[in-house]
Amino acid sequence: SLMPMPWGLIAAACMGMFAATASGSIRSPFLPDMAADFAASLPAIANLFGVTSVAWGTSAFLAGRYSDRIGRRPFLLGAPLVLAAGMVGVATVTEYWFLVACVMFSGFACGSFTATSMAEVSLRTENNQRGRALGWVMSGQSLTLLIGVPLAAWLGALVGWRGVHLAIAGLAVFSSICVFIAIRRYREQRSASTEKKAVVPLLEALSGPLIRLFAALVVERVCFGLSTFYYPAYLRTAYDLEIDEVALPLLVFAVGNIAGTIIGGYVADKLPYRRINFAVMLLASGGFALPWFYWQPGLGVTITLGVMFSVFNALGRPSLLAAMADVPEKVRGVVMGLNSSIASIGWLTAALVGGWLYSSVGFEGFGILMVVMSVAGALMVIPDSRLISRN
Repeated sequence: SLMPMPWGLIAAACMGMFAATASGSIRSPFLPDMAADFAASLPAIANLFGVTSVAWGTSAFLAGRYSDRIGRRPFLLGAPLVLAAGMVGVATVTEYWFLVACVMFSGFACGSFTATSMAEVSLRTENNQRGRALGWVMSGQSLTLLIGVPLAAWLGALVGWRGVHLAIAGLAVFSSICVFIAIRRYREQRSASTEKKAVVPLLEALSGPLIRLFAALVVERVCFGLSTFYYPAYLRTAYDLEIDEVALPLLVFAVGNIAGTIIGGYVADKLPYRRINFAVMLLASGGFALPWFYWQPGLGVTITLGVMFSVFNALGRPSLLAAMADVPEKVRGVVMGLNSSIASIGWLTAALVGGWLYSSVGFEGFGILMVVMSVAGALMVIPDSRLISRN
């Protein structure tokens, strides 16, 4: 019989994922305020997103690799507390370079938690439950788009941007407590969270099919990064909207992403060929991306196309994650750590390429690039499309 789904751990991991993602994204409404407080330029504050991505990707790899040796519990419990300390630092420092250091410190904590939490959840679930479990964990990122940033903007009007960072610190501490309770609740189940093993050589963890999954992950994250980073600016440019008028389109975009992530988890567990699931959804999202950015017949149509892209992009991600997690337990930590590290490459690429496209080609280039990359990502996994996970 199947082990019961560890819903307590899944909920705690989702909350931690929300806190980790929000620690960076909540800065977006406050860039001008932070620039004024630190006597820095707006690009200097915006570049903190890049600092977070680099620290996140580096620590995800290291935590995933060494959690296979010393166990995941120190990372699962300690990383949110380190994140809380970083957020307190951001809220209290007055010099720009101290701010950079605190942001980097927080980014290391975020990567450590996300890598080990996904590995731990995958180890506590059966193979044909893993898509749903990882889909729910990843929904924490989507919830940041849905409620995290709008709530931060509202709270910031009351307590300022520093107070918002203190609130994230409190949420991170609470998530650590929830993870501790969840781990104790499920300690009787098989888990690698407390086992000590030798560090697995990196080359032993990699295989041709896994490398192709990582390559597909990069292009998928580039497509999603382009959409999330530049969608508000696209709406304001194409339809001459005020900043408050983009709230509803962003809201329904986030709802579509959450719905797609949750439903995609069930798809990943019900259909046997996860790489085919991912390839089909990626192609569909690319098909919507092309007219979304290339064609502006009206605001309603543009919003609808954006939602369809969001849904299909999210539908494929649990299948991709579950396919990555279908590796021997002794290397799952390093593989899930690499997942976060390589995803950060996609985010960075999206930020850099998007800025160049916007200034040189315009938003029409976004749709063309996204459909090309979607096709490329699907083709990367097709050679392994007959791989099926057996229980």
